[in-house]
Amino acid sequence: MRIQVTDQGVLIPMQFFEGIKEVEIRKENGAILIIPLPLEDPILRLGQNPIDDDNVNDASVEHDRHIYRE
Repeated sequence: MRIQVTDQGVLIPMQFFEGIKEVEIRKENGAILIIPLPLEDPILRLGQNPIDDDNVNDASVEHDRHIYRE
């Protein structure tokens, strides 16, 4: 697909963005990248379900070990 560049930029058809609410646009090595962003940032879910276990007393220090069961 070829799109004409105007003074305002380009108009990308909506069909490319079905189910997408937000994108990141960046230029890398001469290419323009349009990256769909998740609806919710997964980092914001951290801490919503803290460990509540009498057998675990180092969850804040050893969180990776407890999360990934290493």
